[in-house]
Amino acid sequence: SDNQVIVYTEWMGRSPQVIEDQVTYPIVSALLGAPKVKDIRAFSDYGYSYVYVIFEDNTDVYWARSRVLEYLSKVNDKLPKDVQPNLGPDATGVGWVLEYALRDKSGENSLADLTAFQNWHLKYALQSVKGVAEVATIGGMGKQYQITLRPDALLAYQLSVKDVIMAVQKSNQESGARLLDIGGREQMITLHGYVKSLEDLESIVLKTDGAGNPIQIKDVAEVELGPDLRRGITDLNGQGETVGGVVVMRDKSNALDVINRVKAKLHSVALPKGTELVITYDRSDLIQKAIHTLNKELFTEMLIVSLLIFIFLLHFPSALVPIITLPIAVILAFIPMYLMRLTSNVMSLGGIAIAIGAMVDASIVVIENAHKKLALWQAEGQKGDYKVLLLEAVKEVGAPSFYSLLVISVAFLPIFTLTGMEGRLFTPLAFTKNFAMFFAAILSVTLVPALLFLVIRPSARIHAEEHHPISRFLYRKYEPAVRFVLQYPRQVILAAIVVFLISMPLFLKLGSEFMPPLNEGSILYMPTTPPGISSSTA
Repeated sequence: SDNQVIVYTEWMGRSPQVIEDQVTYPIVSALLGAPKVKDIRAFSDYGYSYVYVIFEDNTDVYWARSRVLEYLSKVNDKLPKDVQPNLGPDATGVGWVLEYALRDKSGENSLADLTAFQNWHLKYALQSVKGVAEVATIGGMGKQYQITLRPDALLAYQLSVKDVIMAVQKSNQESGARLLDIGGREQMITLHGYVKSLEDLESIVLKTDGAGNPIQIKDVAEVELGPDLRRGITDLNGQGETVGGVVVMRDKSNALDVINRVKAKLHSVALPKGTELVITYDRSDLIQKAIHTLNKELFTEMLIVSLLIFIFLLHFPSALVPIITLPIAVILAFIPMYLMRLTSNVMSLGGIAIAIGAMVDASIVVIENAHKKLALWQAEGQKGDYKVLLLEAVKEVGAPSFYSLLVISVAFLPIFTLTGMEGRLFTPLAFTKNFAMFFAAILSVTLVPALLFLVIRPSARIHAEEHHPISRFLYRKYEPAVRFVLQYPRQVILAAIVVFLISMPLFLKLGSEFMPPLNEGSILYMPTTPPGISSSTA
């Protein structure tokens, strides 16, 4: 996902055009000059303004947030005085890692009770978990005190709506008085005034009549508990309304670790009697499946490569050498992955999977050259020390084999030039591919020669390439092509140049984006309704 900072502003009761002119436009104008800003996208809704500030890929998200705050401070005096912009959570657009719902089949808790538990208990418990940026509540029903005024009573007592509002505001607050020194101890005086019940609201005094009798809110209005205005409804499996929560992961956190910590926290939270918590979306399932698939493919690849090595060498001890070095190189590749904080995912493990076929090339070349020298040594009557022969065979092809693996790694370097979403997706693949190739090259000139001296004995039965049944068949197919190329080298090079030039127009039409289709195996069902439909109808 992009490096983005969201600026969210609430100004209730205003139309989108007013929000756009007085809130969104001034904020966007102020942020246009911020450093490393790549793009700004804005959206104005009824009572809300959203500004998405997109930064360059290499920008630290917390540096970006501080820059946004700095530039917002310059525009505050241009905004309406009751408007205060806020920053969204330090998360990315793909930060939703877990969703849950609170369900009560016993009927002991109302929807408002579940919403209160979510907003005042469960939400704060989960936000304390390491790696969680925010827990957003979806659905449910907010509880509020509602004062329904009677216009005739207001007229009779000569009161206005503003008088009632001011009385409620002044009454719902605590205030402190001076202190008293009683018996050598200071006694602080506090006047309690917070509204805690319907009776407290009903008893608020608006004024007194001519006889000194108080006129209270209950004399001019009806006070009751009711639902807050709702802009979203959550239903669980068609069984009725419920309260849900969305856990948003902090930027640069490990999704699997965050999910496991959140689940542990959920198990430790005491739910209201009769309430159960249902996890409705859990990304760890997708992560585990992806890693399981790649682990299976890695194992299958290693098995196939090992089998082919044995078939072509027909010498089990020699076949063990690349079979041993292959998993060691893969394991070593995880060390720089850990140091660079590259997580195990489809792309990073995919880089190792791509590299497996080429990782054993150098080892096989070294072993085959040793076999050829040993077969010739046996045919000539085993003259001289066979260990010196093996050492010469390793030195003969060791350096070229080492550099050949490095050349293969260079082919992946252009991936590091990719930017945007493609760069974020494929850079881990290029890193892990090169890590695996690098360690395979190191092992081909260190571990492989050492293992050769351990597994190969002078009495070993070595099959010469000329007598190997598969090699003989391949020679018959391969030799005519090689002889043709050597016989007409200039024509072959000229033909290659012509093919390259013919492909250039196609290359220029490819464009600059490289984004293959990805199928996660998950279904998102999103019906679309006409605009203006009410929440209850939806």
